[in-house]
Amino acid sequence: MILELESVDCFYGLSHVLHGVSLKVGAGEIVSILGRNGAGKTTTIQAIMGLVEARSGAIRLANAPIAGRPPHEICRRGVGWVPQGRRIFPGLTVEENIHLATLKVDRAKRRIGLERAYELFPILRQRRSVLASGLSGGEQQMLAIARALVGNPCILLLDEPTEGLSPLLVRELVHVVRDIAAHGVAVLLAEQNIRMALSTASRHYILDKGEVCFAATTAEINGREDIIVKYLGVTPRTGHPGD
Repeated sequence: MILELESVDCFYGLSHVLHGVSLKVGAGEIVSILGRNGAGKTTTIQAIMGLVEARSGAIRLANAPIAGRPPHEICRRGVGWVPQGRRIFPGLTVEENIHLATLKVDRAKRRIGLERAYELFPILRQRRSVLASGLSGGEQQMLAIARALVGNPCILLLDEPTEGLSPLLVRELVHVVRDIAAHGVAVLLAEQNIRMALSTASRHYILDKGEVCFAATTAEINGREDIIVKYLGVTPRTGHPGD
């Protein structure tokens, strides 16, 4: 397994927000974390990145423990992170935003990662001198993903990547995520858009009040509308995400 969480507990002050969360992601696999607002999706992603302390349990990357490591070291070990809200630097150009992510990467990896990012998002190559504030919402998301990929991670963490995107851009994002996984990069996707997640990931963990209440494949979830309604409050429909 590329990534494994085992019985992870996290707190915000005295508030117990993650309760024994366990999940696994294999090489080149796309896995989603689903749940309503406040279910613990973002906290799970932040715990992996070392931004929230895992008070108990284990977090392993390629069988090596990473819980308690600083975020920059976790990133250097092979975890790419696209945070909710993108968090790009609006006053810097596209190229400057990407270069910031390569400061701690050796030149060979930097060159490979940059070319891979531009292959995935040709529009960013065309707009490399444009300020990030001048990009559309979809282009900003592309930039956030490109920035996370330049270090050639073994796993990419995507936190609510469809937030604020049009249906057309959501469909494009599905293709991008599949392409990333096809090149061997595992993807852990925290998402509220159930249709996008079911169209993209092969396995899913549903969180409710900080606990994994259901874990299943796409086919199994599609056959359990009661679970989707109970924990996500929506009814899955056939068709492309964003239709």
